[in-house]
Amino acid sequence: MSMPDDDLLDPMLGPLFKGYPPREAPRRTSDIGAAGWNLLAGDLPLPLAVLKADALSHNLAWMQARVSEWGIDLAPHGKTTLSPQIFRRQLDAGAWGLTFASVTQLALGVASGVRRAVVANQVVNEQDLATLAGLLRRHAELRAVFLVDSVAQLDIIESWSIGAERPVVFEVLLELGLDGGRTGCRTQDQALQLAERLHASSAVRLVGIECYEGLWATGDESADKALVDGLMNQLETVARHCEARGWFETDEILLSAGGSAVFDWVAARLRPSLGRPVRGLLRSGCYVTHDHGFYRGMVRKLDARIGCVDCEGLRPALEVWATVQSRPEPHLAILAVGKRDLGFDMGLPTPLHHVRRGTRQLCEVPPSWTITALNDQHAYLRCVKDDDQPMPQVGDLIALGISHPCTTFDKWRWIPLVDEHYTITSAITTNF
Repeated sequence: MSMPDDDLLDPMLGPLFKGYPPREAPRRTSDIGAAGWNLLAGDLPLPLAVLKADALSHNLAWMQARVSEWGIDLAPHGKTTLSPQIFRRQLDAGAWGLTFASVTQLALGVASGVRRAVVANQVVNEQDLATLAGLLRRHAELRAVFLVDSVAQLDIIESWSIGAERPVVFEVLLELGLDGGRTGCRTQDQALQLAERLHASSAVRLVGIECYEGLWATGDESADKALVDGLMNQLETVARHCEARGWFETDEILLSAGGSAVFDWVAARLRPSLGRPVRGLLRSGCYVTHDHGFYRGMVRKLDARIGCVDCEGLRPALEVWATVQSRPEPHLAILAVGKRDLGFDMGLPTPLHHVRRGTRQLCEVPPSWTITALNDQHAYLRCVKDDDQPMPQVGDLIALGISHPCTTFDKWRWIPLVDEHYTITSAITTNF
């Protein structure tokens, strides 16, 4: 078996990385904890994204326990973090494999040691097909399946295969979609016509069915449940038709779905009784760090559905810390952090903690403190005076919680892990 690239799993970090102490010598990622740095002591420049080590470990174990309990497997979406160190931890926790959004991301996963993967997207570019074929040839133990949703895409794959010097037979999943949504066959007839063509093709091998419900979750439980049921009914119907007609070319049928919002409803439908073994693959990715916004609200409802009480479910692990740089108005503090440092596509960040300059004491901020706007490098913290909480002053520290972690990870080349006292214990790197 080929080994992962050590320079990916344990790369060198240094002062040119945002958030790394500028006067410190470069260190391997694995040596970061030995430095003894503490965020609250001012040992690292701000702004800085951090991961709470205990919450990260808890989330990895919690999700793996859920899928095991439900009788399915986890192929978490690697695009959330694009971190080789987190890939390794997800696999060590028991994940079947990883999911990626592109062949380029898959190549990173393979270099990091991933040997089972879903490319949850259509592969249509000849360069991508050639790259995927090369990965499969170089790594005999690699299994990588991707999505097909049209005859036009299949035509491109077949054309590439005919002209390729060393073609391979690709494993594919037929994708189902919803009107007004993203990719995927829109009707059952369209899906079955494509499935028949896939079965007849010498360039691909149909091994399962895929869909994605995540974009549609709104928090309206009755509407969300009806939509998930309709989509999963269609998935099961198409799978039964394909099985009855002998169109699957595999000993084990793969059925895959799952975002990070209503994955309990999806999980219950990923193991229908067919004529041969079925492996259900849940692709949730944001669970690994959870958040303080969109997913926290959605998963609270999921926790209630599965009987998971407070503190037992997923925990927010990702925070971004910043300095108060200006108090230009009585109820306004400007923080030295902005769009270059944190995601805001699914809601502005939430103020969590306030630390007075020169102290290490965490104070929870009042609910009335809110971030109302972001610039590239600035955040607007609106504050209402609370008798039990001093107003922020220039030089104070503010911790922010994130809604939707994916678009914060891509702002950082490295992210330290911290203990409950915000001492840095280790670190991860990203490869966006």
